[in-house]
Amino acid sequence: MKIIVDANIVFSAILNTNGKIADLLINSGKTFDFVAPNFLRYEIQKHYPRLTKISGLPRAKIIEAELHVCKYINFLSEEQIKAPHWAFAEKLVADVDPDDVVYIAYTKQFRCKLWSGDKALMKGLLQKGFSNFLTTDEMYNLRQSLI
Repeated sequence: MKIIVDANIVFSAILNTNGKIADLLINSGKTFDFVAPNFLRYEIQKHYPRLTKISGLPRAKIIEAELHVCKYINFLSEEQIKAPHWAFAEKLVADVDPDDVVYIAYTKQFRCKLWSGDKALMKGLLQKGFSNFLTTDEMYNLRQSLI
């Protein structure tokens, strides 16, 4: 099952490589096919200072955690997304969180769900009738039911 991975999920896994989110990313290869836009790599690098500050870890350890977590994600070019999917996503997230447009476009392009921990995003999308996402608890329960 293909799942789009949101940036906040990857950030959480990097910050706690022994946590539930990291466990799902690292140990679900037979159950899920994790996909993310190439843009996510840029987002991670842009937030190195914040990640080091939050974790108290040196940058080298953050990069090491990133490499470990991200090796289970298939990064795909945004160029694969068709224009109608971009337009749909832009309209949907314009007043919710425009930074997440790429993740919503991916859900449309690849006909799959978004795994996110962004409560504000999910609430805003639900208010617009879009529920094509999964929480971490839903991901965990789904993995348990598919094993």
